[in-house]
Amino acid sequence: MADQLEIARRVAGAAAAAGGRGLVVGGWVRDRLLGRTSKDIDIEVFGVPQDRLPPLLAPLGRVEPVGQSFPVYKLIPPDGGAGEIDVALPRRESKRGRGHKGFEVHGDPAMTVEEAARRRDFTINAIAWDPLTDAYEDPFDGRGDLARRLLRAVDPKTFPDDSLRALRAVQFAARFEFALDEQTAALCRDLPLDDLPAERIWGEFEKLLLLAARPSIGWALALDLGVVASLFPELRALAGCPQEPEWHPEGDVWVHTLQVVDRARTRIADLARAQQLTVMLGAVCHDLGKPLTTAFIEGRIRSMNHEEQGVAPATALLDRLNVHSIDGYDVRKQVLGITAQHLKPGSWYKVRDQVGDGAFRRLAQ
Repeated sequence: MADQLEIARRVAGAAAAAGGRGLVVGGWVRDRLLGRTSKDIDIEVFGVPQDRLPPLLAPLGRVEPVGQSFPVYKLIPPDGGAGEIDVALPRRESKRGRGHKGFEVHGDPAMTVEEAARRRDFTINAIAWDPLTDAYEDPFDGRGDLARRLLRAVDPKTFPDDSLRALRAVQFAARFEFALDEQTAALCRDLPLDDLPAERIWGEFEKLLLLAARPSIGWALALDLGVVASLFPELRALAGCPQEPEWHPEGDVWVHTLQVVDRARTRIADLARAQQLTVMLGAVCHDLGKPLTTAFIEGRIRSMNHEEQGVAPATALLDRLNVHSIDGYDVRKQVLGITAQHLKPGSWYKVRDQVGDGAFRRLAQ
């Protein structure tokens, strides 16, 4: 049974025999250089016309075209193994309208490697690797930025063409614990985010919540870039909302929430994906009621009934992300339940000798 890397070598060999060149591109190359595993391999085939690409791939497995305006070919090994890879021509993109669908895309086998890499978002994603020679093509010094632990835009002129890149900066910064280049940060701050559909926003924040060891890094950057204010005003209200120092010496509700999110991330490894997302979203949303309820009462900072008052802003946040059920599990119901009831386990722990199993069963419902 051939693995993905062997299939990639066969594609590159077939391209070379046809007078072209097949290069592995994108995240797989970045992860290889970082010593991380990556399940998806993408190959760009240079020097082979579009109409010759499917017959070139056909002897290597089942070829399934996907996409409408620009075909990408899924190559599935004939033995049914887990070596599926995506193969396409290098492509040119032209911005013709707002949103992620406002691009005209054309394959061009005559493009140079540098021209093809220029359309990428960050330099660390613009490195290509030749599986036949083990040589890297790195026209924008992505390997240098990996060593510097830096996220930097490939082309400042075309970077703003896709608003999603601000969100990708957030999740990449957290996942790899990289700093964001100042010029690139300025570009991100100027990006309008009102053209992004909910599913694309959620796709990036799901990666932030589940793939970063410390999601707080991404959330802090999202606040700095204006992403939180633009997309999640309920969360923006947490920044600067005070807490009683006796109980929360760490600072305001925003700082507290980021600490909770990071702590939650360490406790979900044994859960299924939907339950992992439930815990993480519960951590994000649990104190959304505090800005609505915080007041100085008898010299102390109080947030009376903030649990129940947090349900409405948590619902608004989940609406904006269009989060309902995931993998058949009612994530929304559980997140709202966590928000409304999150103080009970801690309160019960203080009087644990007086709380029976029935109370926990009722809470679980």
